[in-house]
Amino acid sequence: MTSPERTLILLRHAKSDYPDGVADHDRPLAPRGIGEAALAGEWIRANVAPVDAVLCSTATRTRETLARTGIEAVTRYEDSLYDSRPGIVLDLVNGVADDVRSLLVVGHEPTTSSLAFALAGPGSNQDALERMTQKYPTSAIAVLTTAHPWSNLELAGATLVDFHVPR
Repeated sequence: MTSPERTLILLRHAKSDYPDGVADHDRPLAPRGIGEAALAGEWIRANVAPVDAVLCSTATRTRETLARTGIEAVTRYEDSLYDSRPGIVLDLVNGVADDVRSLLVVGHEPTTSSLAFALAGPGSNQDALERMTQKYPTSAIAVLTTAHPWSNLELAGATLVDFHVPR
């Protein structure tokens, strides 16, 4: 018997601003990013299972991206998602409760795309993989599915089903 399918949504934060004297962690969204984040939220709601839980970096631009998506779900803000590596993010995903069917991770580059590529196993959407190879811009969204419980998700253990850049 197989487990019910789970959906992992990997969202890179929207376009950020670069105000003078503001530390990288504290940079806010740029005006373009505010619009991008809203479009990302609309696309997720229209095309992906309802989000049950969110893991979000503590950086200002990721928190603002999540807020602007309009997605309301149980959210855990994680310092370790800032300036992270794919293995750290996967460890966090592995710790998510199995009753969560759809998980959104709001993070940064190059970690977000690296994790999407590393998780994408057999049967992944080749067009989506090709588009991710070209660029994983701000507010880009990778959608992966897996039959594994979160605790057993490992490299190549998911199927990339879509990649979208809201503009």
